[in-house]
Amino acid sequence: MASPAPTSITEVPVVDEPGTVNAPRSRKLSPVATYYLRRLGLYLITLWGSLSASFFFFRLMPGDPIGGIIAQLESKGQYSSIARSEELVLFYRREFGLDGSMLEQYIRYFERVVLHFDFGPSVLSYPTPATDLIVRALPWTLGLIGVSTILSWVIGVLLGTLVGWTRKSKISEWVTNVCLVLSHIPSFFVALFLIIWVSYKWGLLPANGAYDNRLSPGWDFEFILSVIRFGTLPVLASVLVGFAGWLIGTRALVVSILGEDFLTYANAKGLTPKRILLSYVLRNAWLPQIASLGIILGSVVNGNVLVERLFRYPGVGNLLVDSVGIKDVNTAQAVVTMFIVLVLTANLIIDLLLPLFDPRVKAAN
Repeated sequence: MASPAPTSITEVPVVDEPGTVNAPRSRKLSPVATYYLRRLGLYLITLWGSLSASFFFFRLMPGDPIGGIIAQLESKGQYSSIARSEELVLFYRREFGLDGSMLEQYIRYFERVVLHFDFGPSVLSYPTPATDLIVRALPWTLGLIGVSTILSWVIGVLLGTLVGWTRKSKISEWVTNVCLVLSHIPSFFVALFLIIWVSYKWGLLPANGAYDNRLSPGWDFEFILSVIRFGTLPVLASVLVGFAGWLIGTRALVVSILGEDFLTYANAKGLTPKRILLSYVLRNAWLPQIASLGIILGSVVNGNVLVERLFRYPGVGNLLVDSVGIKDVNTAQAVVTMFIVLVLTANLIIDLLLPLFDPRVKAAN
């Protein structure tokens, strides 16, 4: 006897093959979406951990910035009363967010920074907020780091590709040996050399400041030319060391690429050396260097602090040295926080853009 027909549509099973029934399919995120979410989550966790570490580092530093302010005021005869000094200490501790337990300071710190982007007043120029000092100094640092990093990367990758392509020539060997030496020299040592010889001995370029003090800041040609002239030596100090490292790394990549089978196939097809160099070698060499650019940004920022100090460049690095010298916790912490956010955000942007340049990133996730 035939089985009764189903009474509703929901009772009809969906059969792919005889004896098998479809199981409900779960929707999965695409590999690219998974990659983006993973990178974003890692960015947020790293950002929280870095900001927490910087908070406890500056709070546990020896010295009392408030005591130094009170000592200066008493030395000038403004506050000679002990009772008045104690009241002033309590006032300044509240002003600079140093009152209460460490946990209370930690919670207030994240509340001010995350919700209001407020680091409190600066000891360097009280009652000016620390963020105002950073806003004035940040364009100089971004310009210095941006120009030096881009020039170092472009010059290093292009020359490294050429040196690796012509690795058996005498010129390539000489360039490689010189860059090996340069890559191990600190950027501040190169800065000292440039200051002594190019500025003081030869008098070619200025060694202090960011522009001629006789000019008023603006977008006129004379001021822009002065900024370029004063910024040449700081940029050169970073580029001379930075491009050498990129050249050596790119050369090593090119040498390894030259032994790949696809280059042998390209030669067998009769492609010109120029076509092979540009379309195959350079394309496969610069993709890994994009990821390396984000990794090396931290060391670039650290080296830039000393370079700014040596050239008295009015950037954030010079501001950090001044604030640490007088125990200005708010300004120093604001500068370090800004560096952390810039470096981590730059790494995140590079990570998010990497799948657009390198399809292998999509396949690996």
